[in-house]
Amino acid sequence: MPNVYVEPRPKGRAEGTHIDDYVVEDHADHALATFKTQKEAIDWAKKEGHTPHVARVRHLNDKRKADHWRKV
Repeated sequence: MPNVYVEPRPKGRAEGTHIDDYVVEDHADHALATFKTQKEAIDWAKKEGHTPHVARVRHLNDKRKADHWRKV
C-alpha cells in the first residue's frame, strides 16, 4: 500500500486560521483528492488502498521524516 498524506489547506496558513479543506497527497506533493473533512480524506485514502498519514505538527518541511506523521 502506498503512503499518502492528509494535509489541511491552505498550506502555510497562520496557526488558528480557518482550514478550507483537506487534501490527500502523495510523497511528491501531487494532490490526489480534496475533501471538506479530515475524516472523509482518511476514509477515501483507505478505500483506495492507500496508507494515510496525518501530520502531528502543522508546519512540516520534509514528509520523509517519519516522526512528524501518525498512521491512521
